[in-house]
Amino acid sequence: MINSVVLMGRLTYDPELRTTPSGISVIRFQVACDRNYQAKGEDRKADFIDVTAWRQTAEFISRYFRKGSMIAIEGSIQTDNFTDKDGNKRKSVTVVANNVSFCGSKAESGTSNPAFSQPAPSYASADNSDFEEIVDDDDDLPF
Repeated sequence: MINSVVLMGRLTYDPELRTTPSGISVIRFQVACDRNYQAKGEDRKADFIDVTAWRQTAEFISRYFRKGSMIAIEGSIQTDNFTDKDGNKRKSVTVVANNVSFCGSKAESGTSNPAFSQPAPSYASADNSDFEEIVDDDDDLPF
């Protein structure tokens, strides 16, 4: 069976990192994705999609993404049936993020993280993480 989702959109609010009682990081946020079509004479519409991320993915999002940040998400759809406080049966649909990526320019992201305010930093020198700078050295290729 296949359950695969790929989204690109903007965060509608600042995500808040939480921890489960067993110490697992989790973050919930919403992404606004513009629709591909626009009816004549109407404003473009967007879909607002709820997303959940766990563990390192949640920590990564908490560290680098803010309201308005463009994000690409790969994950799967998860549905849950429940009864609300009034006794009505409901269904919730959310995307569980497996991988997320930056989209757009650093200036577009609107983050206040110092790693993004310096001109073209490498991740290793900007935030002392485990990332290494990729060197694009194609001079020795025969084509």
